[in-house]
Amino acid sequence: MRLTKIYTKIGDKGTTMLADGTMVPKHSLRIETYGTIDELNSFLGWFRDVLRDTATQEFAELINRLGMIQNEMHDLGGELATPTDRLKPDRQNLVSAESVGRLESEIDSYNEALPALANFVLPGGHQANSAAHVCRTICRRAERLIVRLGSVEPLREEPRIYVNRLSDWLFVVSRFVSMTLGVPEVLWNQGGKARPHDQSPTT
Repeated sequence: MRLTKIYTKIGDKGTTMLADGTMVPKHSLRIETYGTIDELNSFLGWFRDVLRDTATQEFAELINRLGMIQNEMHDLGGELATPTDRLKPDRQNLVSAESVGRLESEIDSYNEALPALANFVLPGGHQANSAAHVCRTICRRAERLIVRLGSVEPLREEPRIYVNRLSDWLFVVSRFVSMTLGVPEVLWNQGGKARPHDQSPTT
């Protein structure tokens, strides 16, 4: 694909074109849904950059995994921009059960190395941890929108399941990042102030 013209003026009247050529209002639920996937992808890119700025070689594999997820986010946005009956699986990359299985395997791998949680954790302690949580919360919003869209239009189930797993992946990764950096986790303290984890995440 070669983009030779960036502005088209098609959307000047508040409408935009889906991938199959259908014109819809820019406030439509489908636009809101794949627009949120685009937003999530932007923040995932920022998270990768934050990890690169730590200059910690131990994040090399995580950075690569985030790159793969960003590509899958782009595929997912393309799917959600296309009415389901117009999808072309032979020509489009679609998130799959294999993609979900890979996320689950990575969640298990990261989680095995983490100390058990006895309380809720709050975002914070390091900008990389906070970046992961920003991505996680946008991911949850994207999931809610996919569920809403699926209640009024037919959708494959894989996008919903994939985004659900990705939010779990981001939570576990936020903890892995803190552990790797030796930064205490911030525990929720009901009725009180935020306090660091009683036990260093490096133990």
